[in-house]
Amino acid sequence: MGLIDGKVALVTGAGTGIGREASILLAREGATVVLTGRRIETLEEVAAEIKQQGGEAIGRSLDIESRAAILEAVRWVGANVGAIDILVNNAGSASKVLNARFISEEEWNSTVNVNLTAVFNLTQAVLPGMIAQGEGTIITVSSLAALNPNLLGGAAYGAAKAAVKNFMTFLHNTYRNQGIRATTILPGETNTPIMDNRARPPLESERAVMLDAHDVARAVLLCASLQKGAVIPELQICPTFMRDTSADIETARWVGAPDDTPDKPKK
Repeated sequence: MGLIDGKVALVTGAGTGIGREASILLAREGATVVLTGRRIETLEEVAAEIKQQGGEAIGRSLDIESRAAILEAVRWVGANVGAIDILVNNAGSASKVLNARFISEEEWNSTVNVNLTAVFNLTQAVLPGMIAQGEGTIITVSSLAALNPNLLGGAAYGAAKAAVKNFMTFLHNTYRNQGIRATTILPGETNTPIMDNRARPPLESERAVMLDAHDVARAVLLCASLQKGAVIPELQICPTFMRDTSADIETARWVGAPDDTPDKPKK
């Protein structure tokens, strides 16, 4: 008997990294997992792996920057799978230009839309059903960049992750007496495919001391599987070893800087 038998979980960004690992663990403990993300092929691969292990999973492509797409996806899950008991807001993205001095408004808005506005839209879509059934769990993967923003994640990413942490605390304070559990997980550097998009992609030796996606997924499962009278409002998880990020930060500082920027170092 699993810890969350019979529950329906919707996971965003479920094709790779933390989302993939969390989906596998949730299914292993008895949940039917709806895997969402941009690439249906990747989602179907994860669903097939879950089914091979005896679990239940369904892949569905979803553009989380579209409110209409989110509302339709939640409606579809309710009609075809069941009421959503667990929402895992895992999908995230960082801007290419990290310095507030050079980032465009368009790139800023896109980063905020993925990391903050999508969480709001998904939450608003599932809240009525959760309130009606008297319980529900909403887990959002934020970042330690919310507490210590810098050029590793960038200005837009850090601001959005701090804002979504605030929003989740609002949910906790507002809906806990209606049975809604709201949890923010704040991981440090985690070795996921998003690292390949860094201004200076970390070396394998540097990735080796980061968190593994499975570490964060275990935290997601913990928060989702407590008996309904218990909630973890906020959970920080970071690598044991602190690596030197000075080279990463200096590289990130100048991404997107015009060639005629007066203080830009000469090549």
